[in-house]
Amino acid sequence: MDTRTIRRTSVTLPVLNEPGLYLSNVTSLDSGRGRVAEFHYADADLRDLDLADAHLLNGRIAGLKAQRTRLEKLRVDSVEFSGCELSSLQWADSKISRVVFRDCKLMGALFEDVTLDNVLFVDCKLDYSALTRVRSAGPVIFAKTSLRETTFTDADLSAALIDDCDLRLTEFVGGKYRGLDLRNNDISQLRGLSSLKQIVIDQAQKLQLAEALAAELDVAFGEDVDNE
Repeated sequence: MDTRTIRRTSVTLPVLNEPGLYLSNVTSLDSGRGRVAEFHYADADLRDLDLADAHLLNGRIAGLKAQRTRLEKLRVDSVEFSGCELSSLQWADSKISRVVFRDCKLMGALFEDVTLDNVLFVDCKLDYSALTRVRSAGPVIFAKTSLRETTFTDADLSAALIDDCDLRLTEFVGGKYRGLDLRNNDISQLRGLSSLKQIVIDQAQKLQLAEALAAELDVAFGEDVDNE
């Protein structure tokens, strides 16, 4: 199986090139039977995308655009999303396994009670999103992805790695982050540092962490006070 590895974290990628596996073009992700398998869904431009109680298995979703997206109780296995723009995305009560999001715009998305297992986000935009009670049951990698002003609330990212991402004003509220690998990022503007116990950083990032802590505590520096 193909994998994407960054440092000690390896994500197993979707298996879509096996001999004998043929992906059929489909015009909808709603089969009416609750299951779409071995499929290729491309270049759809939708006003609304609603999927519930469905299973997507072995497929590629490319160039999908939706003005409003609601996904609930969805199981996704071995699927690649590429070049998708899912506005007003709400994704709840679902499990996502062996899935890649590549060059996708998911700004302002709401993920709630979603389990991630071998999931890769690369070159994506998740700015202003909220990930609530999201759990990494297996390896998860965010690489070269913008998480600006994104909030993780009561999440479990103990099996996750964030690499070379935009973390400006990214906030962590409660949750479990032991082992979360934050190396190779600028962490000077993180928020919610009290939640980030036992994370992994480089020695060189200690000054950035101190800068983030000073901003979060809104400390005053003596030399500035004395010059007032």
